[in-house]
Amino acid sequence: MPTDPRAPVLIGQGQIVNRATSLNEAREPVSLIADAIRTAITDAEIASLRSVDALHVVRLLSWKYHNPALSVAKQLGIQARVTGITPHGGNMPQLLVNKLALQIQKGELDIAIVAGGEASNSRARAQRENFSLSWSSPEPEAEKIAPTTIVDDAAMSSETEIARQIILPVQIYPMFESALRARAGRSVGEHENHIGDLWSRFSGVAKTNEFAWSRSAFTTKEILEVTPSNRMIGLPYRKRMNSNNQVDMAAALIICSVEKAEQLGVPRSKWVFPISGTDCHEHYYISNRHSFAETPAVQLGGRLACQLAEKSIDNFRLIDLYSCFPSAVQLGAQSLGLSIDRQLTITGGLSFAGGPWNNYVMHAIATMITELRQTADKNEDGFIWANGGYATKHSFGVYSNSPGKNSYRHASPQAEIDALPKRELVTAAEAATSLVGPAKIEAYTVMHDRDGKPETAIASTLLGDSRRAWATSKDPQVAQSLCTDEWVGRQVTLDPTGNLLL
Repeated sequence: MPTDPRAPVLIGQGQIVNRATSLNEAREPVSLIADAIRTAITDAEIASLRSVDALHVVRLLSWKYHNPALSVAKQLGIQARVTGITPHGGNMPQLLVNKLALQIQKGELDIAIVAGGEASNSRARAQRENFSLSWSSPEPEAEKIAPTTIVDDAAMSSETEIARQIILPVQIYPMFESALRARAGRSVGEHENHIGDLWSRFSGVAKTNEFAWSRSAFTTKEILEVTPSNRMIGLPYRKRMNSNNQVDMAAALIICSVEKAEQLGVPRSKWVFPISGTDCHEHYYISNRHSFAETPAVQLGGRLACQLAEKSIDNFRLIDLYSCFPSAVQLGAQSLGLSIDRQLTITGGLSFAGGPWNNYVMHAIATMITELRQTADKNEDGFIWANGGYATKHSFGVYSNSPGKNSYRHASPQAEIDALPKRELVTAAEAATSLVGPAKIEAYTVMHDRDGKPETAIASTLLGDSRRAWATSKDPQVAQSLCTDEWVGRQVTLDPTGNLLL
């Protein structure tokens, strides 16, 4: 049966890793992104690409541009009918592919480029060495052309969370970890070995990935051993368990219709098909999540993506789960029904392959394209889960080296997710009264200073009436106490200001 001429197909991918030996070799993000696009054009075996319907860039943090997509287009000499920018979120690369694939299937556009990149390593190094980087200056006001907003942004933190300064991924993902450990019934030591083994396996994949930022394989002991170069950050996470955003990396994808791919003369061996996609989110504020050990939106969104593709999650050999921290992988695997002992990354993950802020998944999709091309002699499928916020925003993609039985399919289970139970958050003053029952720790972490000393304790507690209350403490004795034994399930006291008292 002939392939639908409107079917979306990925035809080119490019990845750039710039390990500058000196700051004189440091390159700004738009330069890296432009190179990734050039690589993608070469990869697709396109002689020349001078115009596209859209060129979208994932929002970046390491340098300020008014319209980075336009800056990149100018560097490349490409005319883009639309230049767009995403909000922040690690789900954005997959969301972009989902959105563009649907637009192509509907005939709303024919060809687009998506890309992203960061130069955080060079930026941080320049700040440390007081080195002035001669990168692009902001455009004059009169020359500014606003980028198209691809999707509306959403607040990830509530006013209460912001006021209590519980807003950083390095604070929140370790709290998920404590909840997962308690649910599994493992001791602290058993669970540390569990996640150490997981991260050791991820580092082993990065070692084989030519585009990984770090290509060193670490043993479980090396993942867990606390040293000056592997200090504790947010209990139980050592530095090697955190996403590594201090990288200079870029990636790009070219997506078009089958009809356009044929017009451009792209060899069939280069084609990889997006088969289905879904986008959804948990209850936005972690204060209102029913459990820190569950991600129901991942379960519903992932299941729907598989249903739309008429595939079973058990049949995928190639899987990449978002891996900013070990808890993310465990939550994803648990919700999707995947064994944690399976190979759940094709890159090595954000700690080792590199976590260029919002753009990691662009690298995962580029790697997926390469992997699927290598098995072109047989039908092969791949599955990607992208995550933004605090396991908040989710995008899923099913890919294949063969066209699907149906047109590209996209949907969202958001209405079903929104109807799921929520927790009510009480004020610190109310939590301190005797009327709501005792407070028990549901999840917690201890943030450490740069010398590796316990500094701030953060705990989510559940009250006798099942409502939630936050508790924090900067008392060194409290912070140190939470670093010993298991504290999930223990009864604690909160004072009217929200201080945690043991």
